[in-house]
Amino acid sequence: MTLARPALDPELGALLADMPLMSHLGPELLAQLRLLPSTPVEPLLEGRSVDRREVTVSGEDGARIPLSVFSPAETAHATGAPCVFWIHGGGMVMGDRFSQIDIPLEWLDLFGAVVVSVDYRLAPEVGGTTLVDDCYRGLLWIAEHADELGIDPARIVVAGASAGGGLAAGVTLMARDAGTLPIAAQVLICPMLDHRNVTTSSRQYSGDPGVWTREMNEFGWRSVLGHLRDERVPGHVSPAVADDLSGLPTTYVDAGSAEVFRDEDVAYATRIWAAGGQAELHVWAGGFHGFDALYPQARVSAEARRTRNDWLARVLSPTSAA
Repeated sequence: MTLARPALDPELGALLADMPLMSHLGPELLAQLRLLPSTPVEPLLEGRSVDRREVTVSGEDGARIPLSVFSPAETAHATGAPCVFWIHGGGMVMGDRFSQIDIPLEWLDLFGAVVVSVDYRLAPEVGGTTLVDDCYRGLLWIAEHADELGIDPARIVVAGASAGGGLAAGVTLMARDAGTLPIAAQVLICPMLDHRNVTTSSRQYSGDPGVWTREMNEFGWRSVLGHLRDERVPGHVSPAVADDLSGLPTTYVDAGSAEVFRDEDVAYATRIWAAGGQAELHVWAGGFHGFDALYPQARVSAEARRTRNDWLARVLSPTSAA
């Protein structure tokens, strides 16, 4: 039986009507999607005074993990800049380090932030902890090269969208558990946090085509986890099952009311509060999964981005207690 669903925002609904949607994802379709051209970053850099360089870091198994570093050109030799470590979305099976990169590049413009984006390896070619480990290696590289990057190591923000939001949460848990470096904040944009796929919002967005459905989510998680049973899934991989959410940095979580991840995202923020932490949660009425990344010109998308930017401005302020 199909569950009732929150209505889409009318403007977003009209935009979504022109978008090709899917209900399921499998190996053959994934192979076709991966053949589509990737997001070009060059048009986004036009008109921006940005220095860009490419580096690689070693994964835990010795694999080379690419990082792209974007720095404000006018502050290339300055010190004390904030840094955003960006982790892209794509269901853990698609995308690259330039996916949704317009979001952190806006923070480069607004805050003079150095943006570092990681090209973690994708499932199903790799699985288990490999994806989050790749991302963590990128974070360690930032910490080790803070002086070279001209950043303030006390103002490193870990951020990501969708699968990248889930990986950002996992990386932040890893950094807390290892005690390697303080993270100033985590920004989790419609994050993919819970492999169990059992929430009401998960069941609401099942059976019909969508941007990201319950069935697509099951495929993404199965690609990462293989046949791991629930009790063996690490919290760094599926942050919703982490036993302890205390000691995390101040956190921003947002989602749409009309998306599969709504309830797991609300639950994550609630658990941070329950552990004595600080989280700001926004559920945007009528927003579908990834609405503000796909259609930033829509009114609710612009409001979501502006609200997120305002929060980050407060966090990165020199007078912030965060």
